[in-house]
Amino acid sequence: MSEEQPRRRFHRPTLRPPEALEGAADEVDPLEVAEAAHRTAEMVVARGREAADDGRLAAKLVGLVEEVGLATVAQLWSDRPARSLPGALWRLYLLHEWVLRQPEEVGRQFETGAGHAEVYRAIAGVAEPPDPESLRRLTDQILRGVFNGDLAIALERASAFCHVMAVGLADPAGEDIPREQVTRAARLRDTADDLTACAGLWRRGDLH
Repeated sequence: MSEEQPRRRFHRPTLRPPEALEGAADEVDPLEVAEAAHRTAEMVVARGREAADDGRLAAKLVGLVEEVGLATVAQLWSDRPARSLPGALWRLYLLHEWVLRQPEEVGRQFETGAGHAEVYRAIAGVAEPPDPESLRRLTDQILRGVFNGDLAIALERASAFCHVMAVGLADPAGEDIPREQVTRAARLRDTADDLTACAGLWRRGDLH
């Protein structure tokens, strides 16, 4: 019998002085950075799906931002194309983090948008009432679906969530909506479209 392979562990990033980072920046190969982003995204998804029944691992992966920090996750994946696996993962984690950090704001916008986007609300999932805890559970479920469910469905649920939020930001019944808010709504609609496209790519085996 072969020896059991040790589980991979996530570690907090090592802090380095600014001068060291500046010197290292000139030595970074952009191609290597891109390859690392896709490789780590594939590793995270594969590891989670291989151990889909491991609740502790699923919780650890859902809490990846808390484990390693948002800046580390951003450094890994935020620069990759929106319609790629690392790009999709970055947007899912960012959406979840938004709910955790600004629960009251997200709750208000979701409730406003839900009344004008009932189809998207149904696709996103149950969040009744749309209070902070319900929305946290919803985005938690979406992230868990990446590892122990149909990843395409998880992406479509996240897309629907973004659509509802976009409608909430650009409240059809509102007046004199700040331009910045309208811009954020447009970005959320773009994110929703990108996540839907990623779902299609995953089903075709083309999301890398």
